[in-house]
Amino acid sequence: MQAYICYTGCWMKSSAGVYDESPAYTWIKTFSAPFLRRAAIRCIATIIYKFFLGQYHAALLGRIPVSRVDHQLDEKIPFKPAWIKIYLDFVPYWIRMLSFLLRKFGRRSYSQVREFIVSMGELYSYAAETYRKNLSTTKRPFYLARPHFFFIHLLDPHLMCVPSLHVMVVIWTYIRFADILRILGAAEQYSAQIDEMKQGALAITEAILFVKQHSVNCIPAALYAMTRFNPRLFPPEEADSFIDRLFDSAPKACPYSPPKTKLRGEDIAAIKFHIRILYRQFLAARSSDWKEPILQFLQGMPVK
Repeated sequence: MQAYICYTGCWMKSSAGVYDESPAYTWIKTFSAPFLRRAAIRCIATIIYKFFLGQYHAALLGRIPVSRVDHQLDEKIPFKPAWIKIYLDFVPYWIRMLSFLLRKFGRRSYSQVREFIVSMGELYSYAAETYRKNLSTTKRPFYLARPHFFFIHLLDPHLMCVPSLHVMVVIWTYIRFADILRILGAAEQYSAQIDEMKQGALAITEAILFVKQHSVNCIPAALYAMTRFNPRLFPPEEADSFIDRLFDSAPKACPYSPPKTKLRGEDIAAIKFHIRILYRQFLAARSSDWKEPILQFLQGMPVK
């Protein structure tokens, strides 16, 4: 059985689509409103400190153990450089979401937009609780044929793989987007955009595998982290739904139009099974400290 994978984040090209929003609009509106600006500055500072500076500090000093988290199923997923733009969209993805809310709802959305910005900084701090104890890495090709990869190799020491912050960020974005629209009483009106955002999260999750920035082991850890971060918005049922839709074909107009990527049906089934089982194993630990099951998993992996 063959499965042909199109970009599952094929955001709908319509005037009301979230993908059509401009990230620049978010920056203008956010930094022109003191109520939002202070939160944005703190969020940016947290992201720089917890993710970028944290990695370089660890890489230079080498005092934190680094586990290799590759899995044999990674070999079933081909390296596809054409997916790099989708991978790199994980930040514009959530900034466009804020643009949609600010443009559609104006000041009505300010409190929710501010809360989301604050929570994004909290999410980075939350993931960093694991990175401070045990770093992780994967094998990735040294590929420089596209400029995007040059900057990735230059700027990313590749030491914060488990849990995947990329996956955590896009999951938090789509579930909070739906939640905010419910709070604003507009979830039914914008149901298509809610699904659009989920498709985008799925696409970026697939992209991290196709460009070899993460292992299949990184995804269940991220799903588990999100269930512990907010069990109301990301319960196990929503995690199962997310896993079910990974690698599903989506015959919609693709903004980046990446080439179709062929995976065997049995390989897709094996990848989804592994993600689901490891996610449930993390949950089954029922640890009072959310990061303990992940740290135990990392300590059982080979050390770099």
